[in-house]
Amino acid sequence: MANTEGTWLSILDYSHFKKVSISTIRRHIKANLVKWKEHEGKYLIWTQADVQTVALRKEGDVLALRLELQRLQQENRHLMEELNEARMLIGLYEGGATEPGELRL
Repeated sequence: MANTEGTWLSILDYSHFKKVSISTIRRHIKANLVKWKEHEGKYLIWTQADVQTVALRKEGDVLALRLELQRLQQENRHLMEELNEARMLIGLYEGGATEPGELRL
């Protein structure tokens, strides 16, 4: 008896789910390496994963992207602080002291 549990996914959703490129999936469709059908001009690919598993994988991908975004934002803040510090030092070395009582280099 064949396993009928699963879901049909668009090429884009299937590529995210399987973590392969869209062009790879299109090659698999042409070579009949995946179960597929055409519906309203779009290709759908069958996967034995249920909808909940697909949704959880998507949520995991979104969470990973959010964490990467946070890391990049933190790194950007750190680099901006370093840049501002470097600008300040350049200003001191090039322009010297501008306030009374400050030492000129």
